[in-house]
Amino acid sequence: MAGHSKWKNIMHKKNKTDAQRAKVFTKIGKEMAMAVRDGGPDPVSNTRLRDLIAKAKANNVPNDNIERAIKKAGAGDGVNYESITYEGYGPEGVAVIVEAATDNRNRTGSDMKHYFDKYGGNLGQTGCVSYMFARSGVLIVEREGLDADKVMEDALDAGASDIAEEGEVYEILTAPADLGAVREALAAKGYAFLSAQEEMLPSTYATIQSEENVAKMRKLLELLDEHDDVQDVWHNWENETE
Repeated sequence: MAGHSKWKNIMHKKNKTDAQRAKVFTKIGKEMAMAVRDGGPDPVSNTRLRDLIAKAKANNVPNDNIERAIKKAGAGDGVNYESITYEGYGPEGVAVIVEAATDNRNRTGSDMKHYFDKYGGNLGQTGCVSYMFARSGVLIVEREGLDADKVMEDALDAGASDIAEEGEVYEILTAPADLGAVREALAAKGYAFLSAQEEMLPSTYATIQSEENVAKMRKLLELLDEHDDVQDVWHNWENETE
């Protein structure tokens, strides 16, 4: 069955504050700007942009915001961001991958190093932990009112590679390149998504034994999540929500 996804770690954060929602909007806007820069403003031909529009809608980003972000990026206005990935370890060897979009590599790198050092971890070289993760398309659907066998049948028919029940939701996995097609096929059948994006899924997990280190790891993840340049954080901490 499907593996452990980011959704398992963030279910308790579903009721975001207005400030947190605004930060999510900003981060998706950065991704859209880079997608338009690399593939143009037409979501028909730019599959990355099409996926991001769906991600924005799943996060309740208003259509006006989406259209404005695409228009601005298409006109070449705004900041020129670059993608950069950091890899390292949290307390007790937890593997952490940070995906960022920045207009100042030195500033972002300095902040990442400071966070990891201060809270019991350390940044590593490219590839030091990414081999423990696999990139996958992940679609999250609420279980309520849905039949498990029917969801599995529809998901597999749409091209999904796996499906699992995770608490109150179904977690549907796809190959990264198939995410958009599977999402669109299921949407055509009436499915709505709490989340639909590419994620880095861990193949192995780590637990933290010390309460002190649990507190440090939580603070590290909190700071990373709040950082303006950080787009996504992936980790293999097994007992985060305990």
